Amino acid sequence: MFERLRKIDDLEQRQILKDIMSGVFVNLIDYQNEWNQRLEERIFNEVDDVENKYDVYVALSSIEEIDPIHDYLFPLLPSDLENQSIDMKQMVKLIQNNEPVILSNLFLACDSREIEQINASQREYSGSLLTATGPVAIKVRLQKNVMYLKEIEKLYFTYQVNGIPWRTINHPYIHKFFHVVLSECPMLSEDLDIRGVVVDLEEYEEKKHVHMVPLWNIERQEVKNIGFPIPAMDKVNYEHCISTRKLGTQHGYLVESDEQHVRYVQHNEDELTIVSPRDKSGVWTLLKVTQVDQEKRFNSKYEILSNRRVENFTNKFVRNHQTNVKTKAEIIRLVNSFEVSHQLELRDIEIVDVAPNDAISYPVNHFLIEEMEARHKKILLLSFKRKRENSFVSNDILSFLVSEVQRNFFEYRCMGKWL
Repeated sequence: MFERLRKIDDLEQRQILKDIMSGVFVNLIDYQNEWNQRLEERIFNEVDDVENKYDVYVALSSIEEIDPIHDYLFPLLPSDLENQSIDMKQMVKLIQNNEPVILSNLFLACDSREIEQINASQREYSGSLLTATGPVAIKVRLQKNVMYLKEIEKLYFTYQVNGIPWRTINHPYIHKFFHVVLSECPMLSEDLDIRGVVVDLEEYEEKKHVHMVPLWNIERQEVKNIGFPIPAMDKVNYEHCISTRKLGTQHGYLVESDEQHVRYVQHNEDELTIVSPRDKSGVWTLLKVTQVDQEKRFNSKYEILSNRRVENFTNKFVRNHQTNVKTKAEIIRLVNSFEVSHQLELRDIEIVDVAPNDAISYPVNHFLIEEMEARHKKILLLSFKRKRENSFVSNDILSFLVSEVQRNFFEYRCMGKWL
């Protein structure tokens, strides 16, 4: 077009034609881009995706830095915020019955390999009970704290009752908590006033942190029925309606119950319909999966992690159609569908008969292992390369991604390693 313009001898005519052509085509391009954008958004929004309401975010904080009215991060166990004092009468009774005595809880900023070694060693460490009359020398050992893992397991069964697809929880911090268990001490009196416990973990001392609390964006709420329950279609159960308008319709909600008391749950935009044998109105416990406001900062030296997926058309389409093609391309898509995948890169996928010695992953969905894993299965080995500086949670993030592959490729025992 511009070549033809140059051939016009009359400069005035050339300028007029140039202005006309430039104006028309520029506006036409802008118009076309605008409608392409609208079409893309329309197609993207037609694929409804309710799963993003159930993205679980996690963090770690010292008890002193926790904001009790934080918008979206709450303690995994509310009891962690309570004053943890040692009951001497109970302690003496446990010692007499040769039962374990848990003195305190601590967090170790170690990678998964070190955590395994510490847990397997059953090694004893020196410590002291701080009392009003002076320190009392004791011996202690570390025992894996599984209380937080049990909460994740309970959450899995809550997802099943509510008919919400399960997604592995990416919470590396909860795998690094230990109970300090008393293993040796002198005779203690019930009147002894214990004011604290001090433990020397020797080479792990620098990685030891006390008074730490794992957090997530799930909060319990007690909610009453709207009106009275009405008979369900089956003429056996009753429908209970719960409004979520006051709590916020942008959040995800799970009814915390079991299959005996809840037959199924229907999730609507601003209410929940619970079908239950209960014929009377009452209070229901909801788990509110709070949407995270990225603009509101959380002050902690430990990063916020999540199991959130990358928002794109392909991921939404696959989730809605529940298609699982057993190919390398599908494994790559599955791994890269999570936001945390930017920290590493899947470089190789192979099927082997024997587990390699350098496999670093562990099963994050430990409660599903009996269903999915069998010793006679071949091993699907995923090899990753780090894309950022190594941290004490790198192995845990790798294990999270491998566990998600395991859920979809249960024909194999899935393992991961670093290149």
